Amino acid sequence: MVVAGLDTTIANVALPSIRQSLNAPVSGLQWVVDAYVLVIATLLLFAGSVADRFGRRRVFQTGLGLFSLGSLLCGLAPSLGALVAFRALQAVGGAMLNPVAMSIVATTFPEPKERARAVGTWGAVAGLGGACGPVLGGLLVSGLGWRSIFWVNVPIGLLAIGLAQRFVPESRAARARRFDPLGQLLVVTFLGPVTAAVIEGPRHGWASPLVVGLFVLAAVSVCGLVLTESRRAEPLVDVRVFRSPAFSGAAVIALLVLTAVGGFLFLTTLYLQEVRGYRALHAGLLTIPMAAAGAVCATVSGRVVAARGARLPLVLAGLLLTVGAGLLAGSGPSTGAGYLVLAYLLFGAGFGLAGTPMTTAALAGLPRDQAGVAGAIASTCRQTGGAIGVAVCGSLVASGVPAATAWTVLAGCGAATVPLGLLSTGRRARYSGGRSSEQAMDVAR
Repeated sequence: MVVAGLDTTIANVALPSIRQSLNAPVSGLQWVVDAYVLVIATLLLFAGSVADRFGRRRVFQTGLGLFSLGSLLCGLAPSLGALVAFRALQAVGGAMLNPVAMSIVATTFPEPKERARAVGTWGAVAGLGGACGPVLGGLLVSGLGWRSIFWVNVPIGLLAIGLAQRFVPESRAARARRFDPLGQLLVVTFLGPVTAAVIEGPRHGWASPLVVGLFVLAAVSVCGLVLTESRRAEPLVDVRVFRSPAFSGAAVIALLVLTAVGGFLFLTTLYLQEVRGYRALHAGLLTIPMAAAGAVCATVSGRVVAARGARLPLVLAGLLLTVGAGLLAGSGPSTGAGYLVLAYLLFGAGFGLAGTPMTTAALAGLPRDQAGVAGAIASTCRQTGGAIGVAVCGSLVASGVPAATAWTVLAGCGAATVPLGLLSTGRRARYSGGRSSEQAMDVAR
């Protein structure tokens, strides 16, 4: 998970260098980030079900191998198009990491309080990688160039393959679900066109046939997904679990929180290096507070969820995200470093607090025997949010809209988390969530 956390932040630090080296427009930078995030989002559900069927450790190791190969090729990419393609290959492996790791945690710690603490530790480890990413990325970009940020994943990935073989027990579902190729196709044709339309809208025009066609395809796909999956005995996406307010609330919150985080990373990188003129290392050092606060608060959140439930950390997370992004909406070319660090600390703390309650709610929405699918749904919402954040904020920048507008949008995502957190953790939501979980168990049986 250090590898996954590292790749979340290390690539963003290198975006300005990639832009200069490969003569990439803003939309090209968006695709460097979103090619990775989007492919992961579209394959997570499939990866979770494959892990439940063929073995979680085996799929986890396969993912590490593909991730390492994709990283190596990214470092050798001769053009922007090749880099985007190799980022997609890297993401195929990445799709096998997060949900499978989450399902390993869920099956290893069946007791709810222990699982909450374990998820908190899991989030802290991923946060540790995120905290190291800006500094390591800055050092590598400044000393060896942007290509080295991808090569660093290779030895870590190979080491993780060996450690997984030695220490991670193999596990699989007692009765795995059947493959659902139509459901997988509809997920791809829903998430892909939405993101592509938002990225390409400023360049082609929002009323252009291409952009309108992409939105129409996405709308048709999501309608088809709901209709077909609700009729299947063993669907890829069991839409019935979304009847649970707790599960649906966690899914929407994950989407909003990661939209804010994805937009934060994209905007911050461009602001620090292109507006403020900082070198990659200096920019990386300034973003450490965000990732470090996230890692620390993920551990705290796990303990709070285990002791008092998800409501307090979710509401506090929304407030902190709102204040952090709101402060950044007031930043400019001469804003003091202390002001920025405070905003980054608040924003990172909010992100860290949100992780564990979102994850535990998602895991509670499906039977434990389908932990891979539960983890995949939660991770899909996160990755989709990250892709949307980059796409929306990048489109606003490309359209010439003031950066304060983009930050205000991200603050709105944080603010929306507060009422959703209250609604999804109330007594009625918990009761409905328990009933939905039992019904899903009956269906699985």
